[in-house]
Amino acid sequence: MHIRNHQILVANKRKNQKRLARKQYSNQPVPMFKPVNIRYEVSERQRALGFGGIGAIHTLAGRLGLPEILDDQLHLLKFHLPYHESDHVLNMAYPPRRIMTGGTCLEDIESVS
Repeated sequence: MHIRNHQILVANKRKNQKRLARKQYSNQPVPMFKPVNIRYEVSERQRALGFGGIGAIHTLAGRLGLPEILDDQLHLLKFHLPYHESDHVLNMAYPPRRIMTGGTCLEDIESVS
């Protein structure tokens, strides 16, 4: 093996080990999915996904206090490192092909078309 190829392999291995190393998060006081101001822009040349309203749904959920209700009612995690229960539930509900967009089972979480 050439020296340069070996150096590339060693560097790639180091990058992968660093990326896969367990992160040491501290206990998070608030959920990771925070409601933020979302701006929608319209352009003649750009096309958006049909699921662009998910940002508006997340803002609505935040204003209704849904994440706080989920965190108060669900006690599944001993530590929030870094996610809360509401982050997991909302993660299953929001993105394309999930519950809010017609998904019917957990397998729909993995399928993206």
